[in-house]
Amino acid sequence: MVTAKEGLTTSALSGTANRVLIDYKDALQDYRVTDMPVISMFAERFTTETGGDVDISFSKPSMKLEQLEEGATPAYQHTDLRSERINVKEWGIAVGVTRRMLEDSRFSEMELALNEARRAVDRHITEHAVKALFGIGDTTFGTGLSAGSADIVATTEEAAVTTFATNPHGGFFGELDSNGTGGLDTLADVRLSEYGIYSKDDLANLGVGNTGSHYMVVTDGGSADAVGDIALGDITQAMELIGAKGLNADTIMISPMHYKTLLNLADFTTPFAGTAAHDSGVKGGLDYVNQTSKTGVIGQLYGLNVVMNSYIPKNRFGVFDMSVKPMAYVERRGLTVEEANPGFGITGSYMSMRYGLKVIRPEAGVIVIGD
Repeated sequence: MVTAKEGLTTSALSGTANRVLIDYKDALQDYRVTDMPVISMFAERFTTETGGDVDISFSKPSMKLEQLEEGATPAYQHTDLRSERINVKEWGIAVGVTRRMLEDSRFSEMELALNEARRAVDRHITEHAVKALFGIGDTTFGTGLSAGSADIVATTEEAAVTTFATNPHGGFFGELDSNGTGGLDTLADVRLSEYGIYSKDDLANLGVGNTGSHYMVVTDGGSADAVGDIALGDITQAMELIGAKGLNADTIMISPMHYKTLLNLADFTTPFAGTAAHDSGVKGGLDYVNQTSKTGVIGQLYGLNVVMNSYIPKNRFGVFDMSVKPMAYVERRGLTVEEANPGFGITGSYMSMRYGLKVIRPEAGVIVIGD
């Protein structure tokens, strides 16, 4: 026996017409505020009142003290800036319910449709953010290179990553010294700044092949298929690239296939310390399972939290400093619901939002790429 479960707005109502009307009105309020965990995790939020492209400016290290002779005055210095342009677009979904569905169903079909549409928004935002963050080409979102027709790879040069016309979602540092001969390429001197005692040339010669790229091929020991492979040497290499630019890596984002590989490593058999069966530190304990379900954190390596998610691509994993959000999320208009009745006995609604995403902190992450 199946019993209809009334929705939040239907318990005190009777009649299909009234139920649909109230559901729709409440939906205008319920869906006005959008909670998007992927944006909270990876992106810094901005709002804009203008349409089209939006420019965000950052100050770069640009001033130094000078030693002065008696009676001399220092030379005037100015602030050096770099700008990131973010492309804002509108995305939407339309849902429709026929009069026959409203009459025959024992559930509120409009409420079910709006709930599923809201989940579709979550899936869309998550996929968009992950593909932009990991440099995966997608023609629908326009992520990756050449309007989504190509991925950002280990040999992609910095000039290609920073070209807004073909890569509006940006990315982490590409090859800064394409031939690894000891100097920063002229065309790559756009986003890089010296830090500490590291000069630009020093930073350009870090990493695999001395190219300074934050995209590198996984160390797989010659395996023909490196999908899901993860090497500890790749993680330490990523930590060096991030640390040399003044940040501290604290998070590794992996797919379930990478998790399987880690479970086969002795270093990962005891990710947390604990003493009691109910302790959240004991792998398999109830508190541990509950906490993993909430946060996705499955362990630690070299002090970095390891986070698993099914949206992470099986042939890429990332190392990040999550204290510095690598992306910008620019919102022109949050998720809104509008009434749309096309006629012919169909009741419908539009959900739409206008936003833009881009990697604006190229030093805050490293992407390790499998075969």
